[in-house]
Amino acid sequence: MNRIVVAIGYFILMTSDLAAAELERDFHSFANPEHVRVRHVDLDLQVDFDKRIIKGEATLRIERTSADRRQDLVLDTRGLTIRSASSSAEGEEFLKADFTLGDHDPILGRALTIRLPEKVKAVRVQYETGPNSAALQWLTPSQTAGKKLPYLFTQSQAIDARSWIPLQDSPGVRVTYSARVRTPKELLAVMSAGNDALAKRTGDYRFEMKQAIPAYLIALAVGDLEFRKIGPRTGVYSEPSVVVKAAREFAELEEMVRACEKLYGPYCWERYDVLVMPPSFPFGGMENPRLTFASPTVLAGDKSLVSLLAHELAHSWSGNLVSNATWRDFWLNEGFTVYLERRIMESVYGKARAEAEAVLGRRSLERELAELPKADQVLHIDLKGRQPVDGLTDVPYEKGALFLRHLETVYGREKLDAFLKNYFNHFAFQSITTAQFAAYLDEHLLKGDEEKARKAKVDEWLNQPGLPGDAPNPSAASLETAEKNAREFAVGKVESADLPVKEWTPQQWLHFLNSLPNTLTRAQMTDLDDHFSLTKSGNSEVLFQWLLLSIRHGHAPANERVETFLTEQGRRKFLKPLYEELMKTEAGKERARAIYRTARPSYHPVSVETIDAVVGWDKKP
Repeated sequence: MNRIVVAIGYFILMTSDLAAAELERDFHSFANPEHVRVRHVDLDLQVDFDKRIIKGEATLRIERTSADRRQDLVLDTRGLTIRSASSSAEGEEFLKADFTLGDHDPILGRALTIRLPEKVKAVRVQYETGPNSAALQWLTPSQTAGKKLPYLFTQSQAIDARSWIPLQDSPGVRVTYSARVRTPKELLAVMSAGNDALAKRTGDYRFEMKQAIPAYLIALAVGDLEFRKIGPRTGVYSEPSVVVKAAREFAELEEMVRACEKLYGPYCWERYDVLVMPPSFPFGGMENPRLTFASPTVLAGDKSLVSLLAHELAHSWSGNLVSNATWRDFWLNEGFTVYLERRIMESVYGKARAEAEAVLGRRSLERELAELPKADQVLHIDLKGRQPVDGLTDVPYEKGALFLRHLETVYGREKLDAFLKNYFNHFAFQSITTAQFAAYLDEHLLKGDEEKARKAKVDEWLNQPGLPGDAPNPSAASLETAEKNAREFAVGKVESADLPVKEWTPQQWLHFLNSLPNTLTRAQMTDLDDHFSLTKSGNSEVLFQWLLLSIRHGHAPANERVETFLTEQGRRKFLKPLYEELMKTEAGKERARAIYRTARPSYHPVSVETIDAVVGWDKKP
C-alpha cells in the first residue's frame, strides 16, 4: 500500500464516481448547484414588528453549471409564503415564471422549483416569512436591555437561512449579496456585510457583502443599537446600556486580529465588529463575517471569557474564509477554529491561560465521549436523515482541535503553521469536504516522510470513535492544584476556609467545580457557598457549573438562582444540561416544567426545539 493510502485511508479506496459523490453530497439541501448555482443575492426586506414577519424580494443571479440546459432552479424554503416568481435573461425585465413547492420535509422544509427558460440569468422571488420562522426571534421591548424598543435578530446556522430567504441553503454554495432593509425609523439595522458605524437612523438601510459566503452566514439584527470604536478596524455594537461595558471587556480585540494575522495571513474581511446580543441569543457566539453576534453571558467584567471572541474571530479564517461544504464536515470549521482560538489566546494572554483553556476543553470532551454513541464520536460524522444540530457536540470542536495539535506534535509548530497559512490561502473563499482536506494534507504536509505520515494517523482521527491512544493531553499546573484541592475538600481533608482561592482564575474555579464528585454532602455545598458566594457569581461559566452541582446535590439556597438563570438568558449550552439535571428526579421534573412554562416564550426557536425534547413539552397538555 503506497503512502497516500496510509495518509487518507478510505477516501482514496473509494474509487467509484458514485461513492465520491455520496461523500460530497449535501443531504441537508434540496438545491441542485451541480446544474444551476446561485452566485449573488439582492434582497429587499421590509421588517414588520406588528405582524412579526419579513416581507421580502430576493433576486438571485444564477449560473448554469452543467451542459444540461433543461434543468430548473431548485431552492430551499421552510415556512415561507411564496407570492410570485419571475425570471430575466438580462437581469432588468422580469417575466412571470412557473414554480412549484414540493412536499414538506420535517427537517429540510420544502423545495421551491422555478422553471428556467434556457437564457435566464436571474430569478426574482417575492415572499413572506412565517410567524414561527426558525431563524427569526422577535423581542418585545420588555425582553431587551433598554426596555423601550423591540428587537429582531436572525440565526441561520445550520439550515435556517431558508426560513427567511429562499435560496440554496447549503454551505457548499457561496454567494455575494446586497440588501435594502426597511425598519421603523427609531431602530438601526446591521448585517453581516459592510456596516456604516456613523449611519443615521432613517429606517432605510443598504448593505453589501462583496466576498462570497455560505447562506448560513447571512445575518440581520434590528434594534436600539449604538457603536463604540475599539481599534482602527474593530468595534462593538449593542444596546446603549451595554455598549460601554462591552467595549471595555473587548479592549484587546484589535490585538487579537493582529495576532491571528501574524500566524495565518491577512484578515480578508476589512472590518471585525461585534454585536452583543440580547440575553435570549441561543449560542455563545456566531461568526457572521464582519459582525460576530455574541451572547451577553461573555461579559464577565474581568475579560475571563474573551476566549469566545478569540474563537469567533478565528472563524474569519477557519469557517468563513474556508468553510465546510456539508454539515458532516463541520469539524473543518470548528476544530480548526478551536486550535486557532488557543493560539490567539496564547499570543495575547500567555501560554498558561491558553493551556488552561485546552485542559478544560479536553476534560469536557472526555465527559461527552463517555455518553455519546460511537457513531457520533467521529470527526467525519454521518448526519444523513438527521438534524445538523445532532453533530453540535464537543467532538468537532475539541477532538478536531486535538487532531491539529497532534499534527503539531508530529511535525512541529513551525511546519504546521506554514501548512495552515498556505491552506487558508489555497482554499480562500471556498467550501471544501473532508476528503479535499485530507488530500491537501497528504500532498502538502505528510508527503515525503513515511514514518511521520504513519504517526499522523489521519484515518483514525477522522473516522474512528474516541481518541487515539497518543492524543495530546495538555496540562496546566494551576489546574492540577485546583483538582488536588477538590479531591481533598471532597474527603474532608481541607475546609472551605483553607482553600487557597485568593488568586484563583475563573479557569481554576471551573476545574475545581468540575472535579468535585457527586458525593458531596449538603453541608459541604453550604460551606462552599457561604465562603465564596458561588450562587451570586457574575461569571456565567462558573455560575453554570455551580448551579449544575446545586441541582445535583439538592442545594436549596441556589433554587431561586437556578430559576432566574434559566429565565434571564437563553444560551443553549447552559439551558440543556441544567434542564436535563432537573429532569432526573420527579420533584425536578415539576420544577423544570414550571420554569420552562415561564421561560419558553423568551427563548430562541433553536433553544425551544432542544428544550422541548428535554422536558417532554410536546407531551404536556
